[in-house]
Amino acid sequence: MDDEKMESVLNLARMLSDETRQSSETLNAGYDEEDDSWEIIIKYNGDLESTLPKGITLEPLIAGYGILTVPASLMENVAPNPQIEYAELPKRLYFEQKSDSRTIFLQDQTSVGETSLTGEGILIAVIDSGIDYTLPNFRNPDGSTRIEALWDQTLRPDAENPPPEGFAQGRLFTRHRINDALRLALPLEAVPSADTSGHGTAVAGIAASSRLAGEYTGIAPGCDLLIVKLGNPSDKGFPRTTELMRALTFSVRYAFARNQPLVINLSFGNSYGSHNGTSLLERFIDNVSEIGRTAICIGTGNEGLAGGRASGYLTEGEPAEVEIQVASYEANLSIQFWKNFVDSYTLRLTAPGGESLLIDPALSGRMERMLGHTRVLAFAGQPTPYSTNQEIYFELLPSEYYIDEGVWRIRLEPSLIRNGFYYLYLPVASTRNLGTRFLNPSQEMTLTIPSTASRAIAVSAFHPLTGEFADFAGRGAVSLDQFQEKSNIGAVRPTIAAPGVDVAAPMPGGGYAAFTGTSFAAPFAAGTAALMMEWGILRGHDYFLYGEKLKAELIRAVRPLPGIARYPSEKAGFGGLYLK
Repeated sequence: MDDEKMESVLNLARMLSDETRQSSETLNAGYDEEDDSWEIIIKYNGDLESTLPKGITLEPLIAGYGILTVPASLMENVAPNPQIEYAELPKRLYFEQKSDSRTIFLQDQTSVGETSLTGEGILIAVIDSGIDYTLPNFRNPDGSTRIEALWDQTLRPDAENPPPEGFAQGRLFTRHRINDALRLALPLEAVPSADTSGHGTAVAGIAASSRLAGEYTGIAPGCDLLIVKLGNPSDKGFPRTTELMRALTFSVRYAFARNQPLVINLSFGNSYGSHNGTSLLERFIDNVSEIGRTAICIGTGNEGLAGGRASGYLTEGEPAEVEIQVASYEANLSIQFWKNFVDSYTLRLTAPGGESLLIDPALSGRMERMLGHTRVLAFAGQPTPYSTNQEIYFELLPSEYYIDEGVWRIRLEPSLIRNGFYYLYLPVASTRNLGTRFLNPSQEMTLTIPSTASRAIAVSAFHPLTGEFADFAGRGAVSLDQFQEKSNIGAVRPTIAAPGVDVAAPMPGGGYAAFTGTSFAAPFAAGTAALMMEWGILRGHDYFLYGEKLKAELIRAVRPLPGIARYPSEKAGFGGLYLK
């Protein structure tokens, strides 16, 4: 029964050999091969540290959340500990950028126009791929930096630049240290933190670029910046949710210690999870939003048309079937199947060659079988302390190089149906080969996690020139629950839409490019939140303009998008954010 404290993928991952697990991007996400240890996200109570066996270390975060580092030989000691309430495997995070950015040239113009509000006194935390701190976009008129602190999680700590207090990874560079570096001919020799992808620099530029003659200006050009470059714990180059949780904890502690209002921008996500706000990461973000004077803006992802979600309703005695097209040269593939625990039915997964595996979700646990040239691992989980949903997780691994291409089928044979709703997710499109998708996909609830956290401002995208919804953007539910819709507008997903197509933003090394994706819609909302906080909190018009109150005022300020008649909308939430 202790295994029910762990999510399905964590239970499955710890049962596998190193060779098998390393073939899966999902199942291997929390494992450190060099140290033969696991990193696990937990919710706990009491003085947990004193109860842990020697060798297991706890990294406390906030509100009873923490990260355990557990040697593989001690994994069996985690679940029986009565002070550990629930445990999850870290997930990889992916930037929400469409691959069509292009270099542009700018005239003398600004994105927000002349205004007395600049975000001065507000701290915007950009948790991303880093920043080119040498650019004039992030400096004051005298050349000094606007960055309060830069925590680069990818660097090895040293005595001169240790990590932030309470953390063990990376280096923290203060404003003073960055200013010293900027006086040098080669600043990167003193502060060796670079943004190699350009994603974080673009996001920070949209939210907060300084007002420069002849160039675009960010939404909040007078704010202070707090930059976290997320760590990449493996050679795959993607940060994990554990790095994000550390960054969020650092950000709210930093702002709280300085009594400074804080806006956090997150422009990445993942498709793993039930998408109903009940994972530890989503709940953690909700708790973060309640510390200090904070607002969190998150892009909804670019999975709207990616074919990575399917759903349906079962009627008792009437079978149903879900089809998945697997393209050539697919090295592995995970499939999440989610159902209400009260419903009873079996699932039969059939490979393109006709071989099949029958699963009865009532018999929880691990199953394994060779189907054609594909090794199928499956795990039927149980409801968690936070959700009534049940997950059946599939991992398709190759016997040699690639899994079997063609149409895979999941046949559902219902016996007792009280709810009937089911839904499935594939990994985000950027990790799948072109053509791997559901044959009858649903565009509903294609938001990426963590934009599904209920207290975040979830930001979809529209075209700034036409006002039309950007159809690639992740979407919420079409049939919103009427009571929720009328009683708790803050829980509606997405919250709003913002410009996210061909958005001009600075690039590392100088120059500008046009960027597309909800990654670049989120900082419009973050910058706007900073302006609102300056007006309300720092100028005395509304000392409580943060959190859910700020979200409510933001919702009231947006306008309808062309072609969308009913609000809230699964595409644009309550409307589009237009800036003058």
